[in-house]
Amino acid sequence: MAQALTLVCLAAVAGLLLAERFARPVAYAVFKLGASTAFVLVSVALGALGSGYGGWVVAALALSWVGDAALLSRRRDAFLAGLGAFLVAHVCYAAAFLVEAFSLVPFLVALAPALASGIPILRWLWPHLGTIYRKPVGAYVAAILVMCAAAAGYGAATGHWDVLLGALLFAASDIAGAGGRFVAPGLCNKALGFPACYGAPAILASSVAAAA
Repeated sequence: MAQALTLVCLAAVAGLLLAERFARPVAYAVFKLGASTAFVLVSVALGALGSGYGGWVVAALALSWVGDAALLSRRRDAFLAGLGAFLVAHVCYAAAFLVEAFSLVPFLVALAPALASGIPILRWLWPHLGTIYRKPVGAYVAAILVMCAAAAGYGAATGHWDVLLGALLFAASDIAGAGGRFVAPGLCNKALGFPACYGAPAILASSVAAAA
């Protein structure tokens, strides 16, 4: 079941790019929410609800579904709602990494360069952000970078470094997504961001099997 759902996700990502390329908004929405739904179902099929780690991952994936749905609209309030849903999703991922096995020293070692990397990212985005977006985007960047550092702490404690890859892919997809919305809209950012955006939850949804 989990493998079949993973294939559904891959097909949906391909469909997203085609729907974007040929300007088919209804197909785009169907493919986007179909992929997000499949990730939640993959994690449950792999036994996520049997562990604290898995429960937090399911919560994060469900919040990401809400974020994806909100971001289908170009309205400002919908974007802010989607941003908020994804921010809380990253807090849930960080909680998953903290709830069971966790190594503090690797987390602290990773935290400083992670937060430092946020400075050039925000300097790049800042001139293109309206005043209403600056605080939410700043908070979001901080949340995802702390989540990446927490993934390093979890990986060091468990040996499951795939979660760090998933966290870093999320950060990469969000950078591409922010660039596409605020700096240089176009298919190029989506082509770079979509694989990372859907590779990240695929890795994290699959990681619950080790904790179940």
